[in-house]
Amino acid sequence: MPPSKSRSNPPKRVCLAYSGGLDTSVILRWLIEEYGCEVVAYCADVGQEEELSGLPEKARATGAEDCIIRDLREEFVRDYVFPAIRGNAVYEGVYLLGTALARPLIAKHHVEVARETGCDAVAHGATGKGNDQVRFELTFRALAPDLQVIAPWRDWDLRSRTDCLAYAQKYEIPVTASVKKPYSMDRNLLHISFEGGILEDPWRAPEEDMFVLTRSPEDAPDVAAELIIGFEHGDAVSIDGEELSPAVLLHRLNQIAGSHGIGRVDLVENRFVGLKSRGVYETPGGTVLHAAHRAMESITLDREVMHEKDKLSPRFAELIYNGFWFAPEMDFLRAAIDASQENVTGEVRVRLYKGGVQITGRRSPFSLYSEDLVTFEEDEGVYDQADAGGFIRLQGLRLSGTRSGS
Repeated sequence: MPPSKSRSNPPKRVCLAYSGGLDTSVILRWLIEEYGCEVVAYCADVGQEEELSGLPEKARATGAEDCIIRDLREEFVRDYVFPAIRGNAVYEGVYLLGTALARPLIAKHHVEVARETGCDAVAHGATGKGNDQVRFELTFRALAPDLQVIAPWRDWDLRSRTDCLAYAQKYEIPVTASVKKPYSMDRNLLHISFEGGILEDPWRAPEEDMFVLTRSPEDAPDVAAELIIGFEHGDAVSIDGEELSPAVLLHRLNQIAGSHGIGRVDLVENRFVGLKSRGVYETPGGTVLHAAHRAMESITLDREVMHEKDKLSPRFAELIYNGFWFAPEMDFLRAAIDASQENVTGEVRVRLYKGGVQITGRRSPFSLYSEDLVTFEEDEGVYDQADAGGFIRLQGLRLSGTRSGS
């Protein structure tokens, strides 16, 4: 096997995406031992709600030259989650893309930190079987093709969690982990995902004590909650008249919707690398926002614009899922989607009850809905129903005789 680029041209200083967990702690030390390089640890706060205090000390104790933490919560919701909601991005009809949306943001700041700290390489802890390696590395190629990329899980001889624990013990790396792990979790402000371990059997139901953000619908309150969500140009800006920043708004919706059992999804999805993967997700606030945004569009978008946009949404979701956030085709799609959102402004009333989201009202200063046209009462000549006969005859011209055998 030919030597990897990193071995034939070893890095001098590496910026590592670091969480303080077992994998990235081992990777940090492995980089130092393997290449004799300096390592700068970088951690992105996207709302995972892990304890980040003490992380720099832990990184330095493992050998890092420095540890830089960036608070990306507002940027994550404003510049990644909200554009996905504007585009009605849902992968394979179910997945609201919580992990996929966070990765390009994390990788973007990874590059920035690498530049600022004089690194000539970046490293990540994604495995060779998953989507995240693609999402990180496509962003690196788009934004910093000159930086070396090191992906230890594709390169080293550690093959399991047991191997990593043994390595950590050998080098006295401070980690708190055990060999037995029932599943893996990834959390941010939009969702929590669970996969692997006991969930690898697609017939096995997830255990109730696994869930973090949501109650079971059976245990949710017996009284429904009603909220009014305000939108401006396709983005949610308020709850019940109170204006909130993007991150605060989504956090609050997570709490309210989660308490009513909303946002659980269990699916087998098609990974970009060619494998099928079973994932269980909790996306309470995002589920409400998607439903409310769609309702807002229903009275503010022209019919043909809506239908054209609906054709773009699956492709938009696929590009996000596959890691092409910074690709030219993504720029094109986002420009088209955003152009459609100019008048998607107003309020939507939602009812949350035992796992369900029901739209109970929508209003907008740009509404295209006309009571005068749709009423079953006297319409005072606004719509001449006799015109519908000619309309139908014209639509049926090409159908005449096609089923009669003539």
